[in-house]
Amino acid sequence: MIQGIATMPTAATFVTIRQAVKSDIDALVRLLQQLFEIEADFEFCERRQRRGLEMLIDGQLSWVIVAEVAGKVRAMCSVQLLVSTAEGAMSALVEDMIVHRCWRGIGLGKRLLTSACELAEERGATRVQLLADQENLPALGFYSHMNWNRTQLIALRKMLG
Repeated sequence: MIQGIATMPTAATFVTIRQAVKSDIDALVRLLQQLFEIEADFEFCERRQRRGLEMLIDGQLSWVIVAEVAGKVRAMCSVQLLVSTAEGAMSALVEDMIVHRCWRGIGLGKRLLTSACELAEERGATRVQLLADQENLPALGFYSHMNWNRTQLIALRKMLG
C-alpha cells in the first residue's frame, strides 16, 4: 500500500500518505508538541522528541507515516513492531497518532491509521495496539469509529534513570 504515493483530492488539493524521512522531523516535532498538550502523562521536550523521531525513522522495526497536504506534513502516525508471545508473532504498537488541529475531520487520521495497519500486516504483525489518553474523548470516539476495541488491560509505567 505505501510503496507508492497514495493521493486523495480534498477541497482542490491533494493528500499524500507516505513514510516520513529525516527532513520531515521539524514538522513532526511541531505535531508532537500539539499531541503532548492534550496528553497528561507526557511533557514536550524538543530535544527528546527529535531524538525519538530520528530513532523511529532510522529503525528497522519502526516507521513514521505522514499525511501531506499541498506539500506540507499535517498528520503523523508512528508504529513499532515487537514480538507478542500471546500472538506467537509480531505485534505493532502505534506510539503517536496526531492530526494537526486545523486539518481534523477530512479523513487524514483514517487514511494514516489504515495505512499503518496495512504496513504492519505486510511486515508480519497479526495485531495492532495503541494507548490513548482516557480524557481525550474525540480520539477515543475516532478509534471506536475505526472499529478499535477496548481491552481489559491498563497501562502501567515506571520511569528509569
